[in-house]
Amino acid sequence: MSWGTELWDQFDNLEKHTQWGIDILEKYIKFVKERTEIELSYAKQLRNLSKKYQPKKNSKDEEEYRYTACQAFLSTLNETNDYAGQHEVISETMTSQITVELARYVQELKQERKSYFHDGRKAQQHIETCWKQLESSKRRFERDCKEADRAQQYFEKMDADINVTKADVEKARQQAQIRHQMAKDSKADYSSILQKFNHEQHEYYHTHIPNIFQKIQEMEERRIVKIGKSLKKYAELDQEVIPIIGKCLDGIVKAADSIDQKNDSQLVIEAYKSGFEPPGDIEFEDYTQPMKRTVSDNSLSNSRGEGKPELKFGGKSKGKLWPFIKKNKSPKQQKEPLSHRFNEFMTSKPKIHCFRSLKRGLSLKLGATPEDFSNLPPEQRRKRLQQKVDELNKEMQKEMDQRDAITKMKDVYLKNPQMGDPASLDHKLTEVNQNIEKLRVEAQKFEAWLAEVEGILPARGEQARRQSGMYDTQNPPAINSCAQDRESPDGSYTEEQSQESEVKVLATDFDDEFDDEEPLPAIGTCKALYTFEGQNEGTISVVEGETLYVIEEDKGDGWTRIRRSEDEEGYVPTSYVEVYLDKNAKGAKTYI
Repeated sequence: MSWGTELWDQFDNLEKHTQWGIDILEKYIKFVKERTEIELSYAKQLRNLSKKYQPKKNSKDEEEYRYTACQAFLSTLNETNDYAGQHEVISETMTSQITVELARYVQELKQERKSYFHDGRKAQQHIETCWKQLESSKRRFERDCKEADRAQQYFEKMDADINVTKADVEKARQQAQIRHQMAKDSKADYSSILQKFNHEQHEYYHTHIPNIFQKIQEMEERRIVKIGKSLKKYAELDQEVIPIIGKCLDGIVKAADSIDQKNDSQLVIEAYKSGFEPPGDIEFEDYTQPMKRTVSDNSLSNSRGEGKPELKFGGKSKGKLWPFIKKNKSPKQQKEPLSHRFNEFMTSKPKIHCFRSLKRGLSLKLGATPEDFSNLPPEQRRKRLQQKVDELNKEMQKEMDQRDAITKMKDVYLKNPQMGDPASLDHKLTEVNQNIEKLRVEAQKFEAWLAEVEGILPARGEQARRQSGMYDTQNPPAINSCAQDRESPDGSYTEEQSQESEVKVLATDFDDEFDDEEPLPAIGTCKALYTFEGQNEGTISVVEGETLYVIEEDKGDGWTRIRRSEDEEGYVPTSYVEVYLDKNAKGAKTYI
């Protein structure tokens, strides 16, 4: 099977067919090129998608990735990023091994095809030239033969005519001989050209054209093989990345299997546990026996229940508990459900009752976090303190390692003075030791706070009950300053004893200035929704279900001032009581 023998007369069709083959190859190259662009665009979009949902550094999202479900999602993002990388590999390898290679091959194929068909056209032109020469000699031989016949006939006619002179007959005879000679010469030339043409034609159809067509056939077959190899390479490049893509998918499956719902639930507890005890049951309110209100001392002292403990907090609390507080004129919010009030208590900032508390309270209002994290619930505070202690210990260990390295270097300098001056390291060593000492003092301070919190958390409820019982049998001191309590109403802790003593004297001075003040009138009543242990100065303990008088509304800081008797009044969290204001009382506000 050869194009040279089978398709000897299909030169034009072969030219069209080979051009079509090159067009197919170029179309396939364009297809692969567009595929690589799609793979590259897809990889870029996957990378952007993965980057978009990656947790940002030093953000709240980064903390959420402690949970196993979020960690699995993060692993999915990372695996997706690796998955995108494999598509980039596909694009790069297809470009280098298929597109570029085929583009270079197409250029070579075009040149080869052009040379083959140029030779074919040259052979065609040669055979056409030979054919024209043959036709020309043939027509000349035919014309000479006809001319010789006419000259012969004219001679015979002249020779038969008796009226023609002998000279004319001789002339006609010579002309006929000349024509016959020309016919013989034309015949010989025609015969020679014919033989030459037949030889050229034989060479053309049996040698030149078959050779050219055979080369064209081989070229076309190489093109077909090349396309087949490219298609195979196209599939192999995909197959090469399939195992890696499979590993990426296996990583996602493994991450999904690693999700531990119990561990996530425990992390939620650790993240949001406050350490407070839940409130007790709400007692039944009997509205058939309304409380008789009076402003006399005897009626106030008798209005307390028989079985309710008398929780005195301070001797001097008559309208002058916190002289530093600037009253907030903002209107009171509407009542909320109990759960909202409990949350409000957890996040509210109580009133400030001494200079140190005033400073810390102002810093809290300005958005600053206390150094001892006293603004947080106990459990969260313990976690933050523990984290701070770990950070300080880690920094201290780094400084100690640096000190050891400097010490070793100094020993080397002492043994080999030519390597350096040992005295040059003394300043650095002193600086490192100072840093270590500062970190140690800082760590001890936070460890003390941590130990205090850890000591408070386990027995918080029992301690409160013991203190509640002690108030029934012991009389508190006449003046309770903010220095005598470790924890102030805003949740902050006291500082050095010397500073506390100074504040204590100032608080006493303020108490003396306000000794002669009249007690504030009651503007309503309230009922305790939960038991509250008023352990800080300025607060008052209440028992769940107890009814008391309201003498000052919540000014927006989350605390309400109430009175049990003439000498027993203080602040309680607004969310712990249900307030019933007297519309006719002075200073009372009406809420819808």
